[in-house]
Formats: sequence, C-alpha cells, structure tokens
Amino acid sequence: MQKKILILDFGSQYTQLIARRVRELDTYCEIHPYNNPPLIDESVMGVILSGSPYSTLDDKAPEFDLSEIKGKLPLLGVCYGAQYLAKTNGGNIEPSKIREYGRANISKIDDKYHLMDGFPLGSQVWMSHGDTITKLPEGFEVIASTKDVKCAAYHVAGEDTFGIQFHPEVYHSTDGAILLKNFIVNVCGAEQNWTPDSFVDSTVQGLKDKIGTDKVVLGLSGGVDSSVAAVLLDKAIGENLHCIFVDNGLLRKGEFEQVLEQYKVLGLNVKGVDAKNQFLDQLDGVSDPEKKRKIIGKVFIDVFDSESHKIENVKWLAQGTIYPDVIESVSVSGGPSATIKSHHNVGGLPDFMKLQIVEPLRLLFKDEVRRVGKSMGMPANILGRHPFPGPGLAIRILGAITREKVRILQEVDAVFIDGLKEHGLYDKVWQAGAIFLPVQSVGVMGDERTYENAVALRAVESTDGMTADWVHLPYEFLGTISNEIINKVKGINRVVYDISSKPPATIEWE
Repeated sequence: MQKKILILDFGSQYTQLIARRVRELDTYCEIHPYNNPPLIDESVMGVILSGSPYSTLDDKAPEFDLSEIKGKLPLLGVCYGAQYLAKTNGGNIEPSKIREYGRANISKIDDKYHLMDGFPLGSQVWMSHGDTITKLPEGFEVIASTKDVKCAAYHVAGEDTFGIQFHPEVYHSTDGAILLKNFIVNVCGAEQNWTPDSFVDSTVQGLKDKIGTDKVVLGLSGGVDSSVAAVLLDKAIGENLHCIFVDNGLLRKGEFEQVLEQYKVLGLNVKGVDAKNQFLDQLDGVSDPEKKRKIIGKVFIDVFDSESHKIENVKWLAQGTIYPDVIESVSVSGGPSATIKSHHNVGGLPDFMKLQIVEPLRLLFKDEVRRVGKSMGMPANILGRHPFPGPGLAIRILGAITREKVRILQEVDAVFIDGLKEHGLYDKVWQAGAIFLPVQSVGVMGDERTYENAVALRAVESTDGMTADWVHLPYEFLGTISNEIINKVKGINRVVYDISSKPPATIEWE
C-alpha cells in the first residue's frame, strides 16, 4: 500500500502548490476535495488542510468533520485550515483591521515541537487572508509570530496538530520548504522514497497485475504525456499495446510525419491515421471554444473507435491524463474549485466503446512525467518537447475555424518554434505557440495599404502548467521573428507578444 500525505482542498488557488512541494520531498501525496474525501486508512501518514477563498466567518464557509483525523494523525492547517481548526475548537476569528496580504517576516519563534526547526528568524513568509485569529482555544499555543500577526503558527498540546497563518508552499515564503520538510519527514515520518525509479517499478508491476494478457489501445498525441504512458505500458505488456496516432489537421506543420519517425526510435507499435478532413469539415465555421473541444472529442472518438475495432479483442483504452488535468476538472465530481475548462482526456468513454480506462500518469505533474521518462532512458528530444493542447490549433484560432486560418497559423507557428530552436531559446521556454486573433488591422506593404490578420506570440515558463509566467524573450529576437512572419506568411501584417501570467490568464487563450 502506497503511503501518502492527504491534502484536503478547500478551494485555494495554492492547493496544487502544496502538492508540488510535498512531491519535491520525494513523498507521495494526493489532493481531494474537502467534501469528497477518501477513506482515512493506514496509508495516510498525515493530513494538510489547504487555504480557501472563503472566510471561516461566511455563512457558506466550507466545513469538514475532522474527528477521524485531529489527534489521531499529524495535521497541518494552512491559512483557512489554521483558522478553521481554531474556530471549530472554541477560538475566535475576526476580520483583520488591515487585510493581511503579501510579504511578512517571522519576528518570533518559540517552538519546542519541531515544526519550525531550522526556520530562520526574520524569514520572509507570504500572507493571504482577510481575517485573523484573535483568541486561540484552550490547549493551543503560539509558536511563531510576525510584527502584525501574533498567531502566525500554533501547536495543539498533546497532538501532532499545527496551524500556520502563512503559505509555505508559495515561492515568496523563502524558507517554506524547511517547514514542510519538518512536518512531512519529522512529524509524519515520511521515508522520502517516492522517486521516478520507484514509480516506474511500482507502476509497471501494477499495470501487469491489472491488465494481464489483455490488449490495450492508446491514442498517441505526439506529446510527452502520451509518449511516457506508452513506454510504461510497453514495459508492462509489450506487443499487447497498440498505439494509434490520429492526424486531426490541427497539428503543427509537418508534425504528423515527424512524430511517427520519433516513435520508431521507441520501438512502439504505432499506426498513423490521416483524418484531417473529418475534423476540419466538422469544425468549419465553429467559433465557440467549448463547441470546438466537444466536436474534436466526438470526431476523435469516432475515428479512434473505428480504428480500435480493427484490432481484435481490445479490452482497455490507455490515456495520458496527468494530475493538472484532474485537478482543473475536479469540480465535475463535486470539488470546491471552479472548473476552468473541460479537458478532452479526462473522464470516461461512451458506453458503446465498451473499453476500460487505464491512466498510468494520472497522479503525476508534468515535470514528474519528464523525470519518469528520463529514468526509462527516453530520448531528450521527446521529453523536452513543449506541451501542446489536445484540441491542437483549434483553440489557438480565436473565432471561426477555416482551413485557410489553420494553414496560416501552422506557418506562423513554424517560424516561431523554429526561431526559438535556432536562437537557443527553445529549452529555456516551457511552452510556446502562436494565436490567430479575430481582428484585422491596417498595414502598409510597399506602397500599398493592407487590411490583414494579426497573430499573438505566447511563451511561458512553468513547472506543471498550474501557474505560469510569461518569458522575457529578447527584443531583438522578437523583432526578427515578427519581420520573418510578416514577410513569409501571406495574410499576416501584425504580430504582438502576450505578456500575461497564469493566473489571472490561462496559458492557452481558449
């Protein structure tokens, strides 16, 4: 049984960062909505309560019965979690006179319970709350303070229960990793043995036990996730894995042929299917982002179902679903977080396909997927490939889709991506692409007036796609690429660069 840290999500935008930090300690963890928790069994080493956009003083504030956890397992409440623990045990929470948001410094540490061991006095922490704990319940003891917040951290007598008012998981809490390691390793007793090699070993054995001699069909996308999933399955079941790579007409320029060549290196059994016209005919003139996704999903299922039926006795469908997909779609199953968008590779299949689903990467973040691939000896050019959206260029064309817009965007994207590679910038960027904008603008080429299309270039840095910052590409490079796009791609007379981060924006525009 896999030992784990359980993270109960009360809807905070930072919850996924808690999981990232725990994973960085080579410790397995899972995020579950507070209102849909798993069974608390012997696999749970400790529990972390996340922050929340709610106040504990709200009428509809999230509530959770902690009777099976508090005093029985190590427990750490973060921000809302800390206030909830205090309030439900008889403490007082009041609105802060001044909203406590942003940087603060730990000015006092009096901790004999080891949560703050090695935590430097004066260390910067990140606050994000509108309420404050004005009175702790009986048996609760302050173990750290800042200049403005007396109760920045507390401990509950006779228990491995702690609360912290700041967010150790965010970058701005400079020594947050020290506190989390103290809790995970020293308090919870984690052995820090959840590594890429151990994941490969346990996953391959689990796939063998689960699938046996059944046949599995996998829809490859050419991306890192489906490729790593395929190699894991190949190690487990070998020739019983059948891969299908569908050209939906929305791939990058020349990508269908290039990816098929790459898969030959991996020794995978792959069939390429040219279905461009089926997708583009259905998408012609469609502008609504969700309709695009649904059409692509439906046509893909139709094509995939047809191809999978050509393989006898297939029992399983494998998917490259990863953890950010699951987290962003969690409210579909009752979680507190808002659904940002529907994900094409999360969930089940229509009943008529009668295939069971296997998702070997479902609990990994993107950087973890790459480390797993590296541990299996996969080529760097496959693992280093930028993420690419499942719906492809359809969600990078704002407005109605036409074949001509697809052609134009493929040409623009090729200039941009090739330019990043030629200038040594590709590996310094997590994801990059071009967006076809639904506007036309006046331009001048030669002595003639033009009224043509505009494109936006997007490049971000991230670790897992849950948060992202725009990349400061050199002005000289952007100038060169802009000129090359306008000169080479007929139909474009204006190029802009997107300098939005996630949040508040998303990485893709749709």
